[in-house]
Amino acid sequence: MAFLQIIDASGRQWQSRLAEPTLCTIGRAPDNTVILNDPRASRYHAHVKFQNNAFVIVDGRTDGTRSANHVFVNGEQRHEHPLLDGDRINIGASEIRFDRSDEAKSTSNVSYDDKPLGHTQLYVSASDVIKAALQPKPDAAALATPPSEELEALRRKAKILALLYEMSKTLGSVFNLDAIFDKATEIIFSATPADRVVALLTDESASNTDNTDDAELNVVAMRFRDEQRAAQSKQQTIGRTITRKVMRERAALLSQDAAADMEFANVHSIVSQGVRSTICAPLVAESGVHGALYADRLDAFTSFSRDDLELVSAVAAQTAVAVENARAHERLAREEVARANYGRFLPEYVVKQILENPDSFQLGGANQTITVLFADIRGFTRLSEHAPPEKVVRLLNRYFSAMTEIIFEHGGTLDKYIGDELMALFGAPTATPEDACNAVSAAIAMQRQMSHVNDDLRAEGLPTISIGIGLHTGEATVGYIGSERRSEYTAIGDTVNLGSRLQSNAKPGQVLISGATATAAAGTPCPVLPRTAITVKNREQAVPIFEVDWQHMSDGEVQLPVGD
Repeated sequence: MAFLQIIDASGRQWQSRLAEPTLCTIGRAPDNTVILNDPRASRYHAHVKFQNNAFVIVDGRTDGTRSANHVFVNGEQRHEHPLLDGDRINIGASEIRFDRSDEAKSTSNVSYDDKPLGHTQLYVSASDVIKAALQPKPDAAALATPPSEELEALRRKAKILALLYEMSKTLGSVFNLDAIFDKATEIIFSATPADRVVALLTDESASNTDNTDDAELNVVAMRFRDEQRAAQSKQQTIGRTITRKVMRERAALLSQDAAADMEFANVHSIVSQGVRSTICAPLVAESGVHGALYADRLDAFTSFSRDDLELVSAVAAQTAVAVENARAHERLAREEVARANYGRFLPEYVVKQILENPDSFQLGGANQTITVLFADIRGFTRLSEHAPPEKVVRLLNRYFSAMTEIIFEHGGTLDKYIGDELMALFGAPTATPEDACNAVSAAIAMQRQMSHVNDDLRAEGLPTISIGIGLHTGEATVGYIGSERRSEYTAIGDTVNLGSRLQSNAKPGQVLISGATATAAAGTPCPVLPRTAITVKNREQAVPIFEVDWQHMSDGEVQLPVGD
C-alpha cells in the first residue's frame, strides 16, 4: 500500500493512504482528498491516479486544466510523473513525500482464499484476556496448582500487562498508521512465535457498519520475522473465512488448517504436510470494527498456544484504539480546513451538514431555484467623502458583520461583498420550502438593524446611512465559478440580474421583492404593497414588484399577489 506523507504550509503533518482504484485530488478546496492549508496552492492543484501499475501525479484538474503554480517533483517541474518510493512533491509551500516501502509493495502479492475453517482450538475476546490477567485465582484452585505452574501463570500475566502498558504508552499520542503497526508487530514478534503478521483495514466508511462480511479488507502492513522466509510468506493466502468470522463475532480465533482435524491432531505425518497455525484478532473500537490482525506460524512442526492468542487479542484491542484515534485526528484536521473555508460564506448548520454528509451536496455547477438578496448602502459616497478612510473601513466592517450574522441566522449563504453592496443566496447549497420566507425575514431584520448601526455612526460623529434591498426568486446556475487561480461559490443567471435590478430601484429603507418572491414567501407575516412595474432588459413584459411594508407589520394581513 502507498501513502502520501504531507506537511502543508501551516506546518500540519498527516498521511493519506492511496488506493489503486480511487482518484486522489490535492488542493485548497474542501472537497479534495488531500486539503492543503496553503495560499499558494490552487483550489484543485493536482491529482494522483493509478495507471500502468503505478501511481502517477498529474498537475491540475482531471479535465486537463493545469494549476497556476505548477507541481514540482524532486525539484523539477512536472506535468505528469510516475511516483517512486521517496519522491518529494512540492505544491506551493507544502511538501508531500510518496511512501511505498518494500513491505508496502509486497502487500500487492497477498491473495485471499475461502477455505473452510479447520479445527478451531481457541476462541477469546480481548476483554476476557484482560479480566483473566487481572483476576486472582480462587484459593482452592491455587492449592491444587503446583507452585511451578502457578509461578509460570503469574509470569504470563505480568508479561501481558507489561506489554499492554507499553502499547498504551507508545500509541497514546501516535497518529501515523505505519508507526502504529510497527509497534504492534514488534510486540507480537517479541512475545509469540509468529512468522508473519498482516494488518488488514477496512475503509473508514465501512468501519461504522454492522455488515462486516461485505467489508473490503486492505493490507496496510505486512511484516516477516526474517527475510529468508519472506518469499514463502508472500505465497501464503489469507483466509477470508476466519477474517469474516472474527470481525462479525468480535472475538479472536486460533485455528489450524483443515488437515488438522481433531482425529489427526497427534499424527505427525499429517502435520508435516503443511498444517499451518493461524491467529486472527479483530480491531474492535467504540465506533466499530476497523479490520483485523492476522498472524501466521509457518513452521509445520509448531503451532500457536493460548498465551499467544491472548497476547495478539490484547495487542489488537490496543491497536484498534490507536487506529480510531489516527482516523479521528485525520478527519478533524480535514474538517478544520473545510470548516474554515465553508464558514466564510455558509451558515454553521449548513457547514455541519456538509461535513457530516458531503455526498449529499452538489457543490459543482447545478441549476436550482433560489431567492437572491441584494443590499446596498445609500449615501455611502457622501459618507466616504467626509470621513477618514480608517473610519469608513471600520464602519463597513461593523455593518457587514451585523448583516452577515443576520443572513446566517436565517439560513442564507453569503455570496460576496461588492464595495458597499452585499449579495446573499437562500436555497443554495441546500434548498428548503422556506427559502423565500427566510430571505424576506432576513431583509426585514437587516432594515431594523440599521437603527443600531446609525447609533454607532452618530457616536463617532459620522452621518447616518440607510440601505435599499431587492429580492427575486427563480432558477439560477449555482456552483464554483472562476479561474484556476481564483474561484468563488456564487450564482449566475437572469434571476440574479433581476434581483440586482430590484435593489437598484429600492429607495432608502425599502425592501422590494418580485411577484415570484411574494408568492413563494406567502407564509411571511408581513404586508406587501404593489408598486409600479419595472421594465427589464431581455424581458418583453414589465416585471410586477412589491414593497414589503416592514415598518407597519401589525397593521395588515399578508397579501398574496400572483404572477411574476
